[in-house]
Amino acid sequence: MIVNELFYSLQGEGSLAGVPSVFIRLAGCPLRCKWCDTKYAWDFAAGTEMSPDQLMQQIKDHPTRYVVLTGGEPLLSADLAPLTCLLHQHGCHVTVETSGIKCPTDLMADLVSISPKLANSAPLDGDTAKQHGLARFDPASLQCLIETYPYQLKFVVDVPADLDEIAECLGQLPEVDPYKVYLMPQAVRLEEYLQKSRWLADFCLQTGFSFSPRLQVMLWDNQRGK
Repeated sequence: MIVNELFYSLQGEGSLAGVPSVFIRLAGCPLRCKWCDTKYAWDFAAGTEMSPDQLMQQIKDHPTRYVVLTGGEPLLSADLAPLTCLLHQHGCHVTVETSGIKCPTDLMADLVSISPKLANSAPLDGDTAKQHGLARFDPASLQCLIETYPYQLKFVVDVPADLDEIAECLGQLPEVDPYKVYLMPQAVRLEEYLQKSRWLADFCLQTGFSFSPRLQVMLWDNQRGK
């Protein structure tokens, strides 16, 4: 598999926010979201070929058993299942981060962290935006992931109007546990993050959805490798 980067940091989002984790970023994503903060990993060739055994050797250097497989879009990697199996054999807790556009059923994952993409993520280029709109939200794949794995749903919220779209998305996923839904502000800098966090936190209090921090923004202003 092509590994874009491997680094040790705190999990920034969701139910495991704050947990020291090794992040393995796999190369390749077809969605091209406009606010994506890892555009350097879009290209499927953007990285180094590594085997699961090579990755395991690097993971052992860090004082944690938590491993996050991210991207890019890791579910598009044909070698993902063998890697998750090896990680489990070594006692790792495995989180797979995904947009939810595909549902392999052979992973050994302790948590599938699904971040369905809203219309606010559409690329600015017209042709790319059209392809993005066709691929970004796949109810069948999302439902499959929800039924197959321990999961959480994380929605990136840019403006208050996004909340109506989130309600529509959840309406297409009748099996979702509302206590596994996390909302987090779209931001790349701390000032913007804090501004959006205030009104989003109020909405979470009204609905019972969880507010997800984004520690990578709060602590490091989205610095790469953090």
